[in-house]
Amino acid sequence: MANNVLHRYLFEDLSVRGELVQLEDTYQQIISSKEYPAALQTLLGELLVSTTLLTATLKFEGSITIQLQGDGPVSLAVINGDHDQKVRGVARWEGDIADNATLHEMMGKGHMVITIDPKQGERYQGVVGLEGDNLTQVIENYFANSEQLKTRLWIRSDDKHAAGMLIQVMPDGTGSADDFEHLEQLTNTVKDEELFTLEANELLYRLYNQEKVRLFEPQAVEFHCGCSRERSGSAIVTLERSEVNDIVAEIGAISLHCDYCGTTYSFDATQVNELFESVDQSRKKMH
Repeated sequence: MANNVLHRYLFEDLSVRGELVQLEDTYQQIISSKEYPAALQTLLGELLVSTTLLTATLKFEGSITIQLQGDGPVSLAVINGDHDQKVRGVARWEGDIADNATLHEMMGKGHMVITIDPKQGERYQGVVGLEGDNLTQVIENYFANSEQLKTRLWIRSDDKHAAGMLIQVMPDGTGSADDFEHLEQLTNTVKDEELFTLEANELLYRLYNQEKVRLFEPQAVEFHCGCSRERSGSAIVTLERSEVNDIVAEIGAISLHCDYCGTTYSFDATQVNELFESVDQSRKKMH
């Protein structure tokens, strides 16, 4: 059973490349940090798949963030992934959301922001309205409007799995529209069950058994938050010491909660004292 892997593949005779991502544990880790409504879990799964597929098209070290912002019950849904396929995500919402709520019912009027952040070079941000019935259409509109390479996505998500495929014309300019359309029609036949459960070899054979497909080594996709007790301590010492002492005096500790993984880091009076004292000592050494 395929799980938490990204596969890249190539149509040798058609100048089109493809990607397949199948996620289970990684998806579950993201949606287990809060009690997300079912429809919002599905949306986070779709965002996770989209981000992973787009990150895999990068030719440099860096990250992609896909962020949905709106004035509906869901104000924010965001997934961040990097070239190593380390991913994290979170959403914010208020009130009740129906299990079958659509993208527009959740987000209201809003937009999608795609941020590409290379380790070397300029940061790029693209913003598009939420035009289309679902996230797949919104992202395809983004590709169409940004005059990038012809790209199609298939994104599926339920309460357990998140999976998807992408095909894209090769940037060398040799791909033909007819070839791409032919592969689109074949990929359109993919069923949710196949996407969620079949191994890459079997799935690609079912879809494209008349084509010459080269499948590359898979890449693991894993949840990675990046929070730590040390980072939380560093954040606390940026606050006014008197302010921190007041909070500790009132409730016995100061706590920082990580939205991405659900971990809470608490510091009592003694620990807060140690944090500020170590900062004071560092400053003395510098002088």
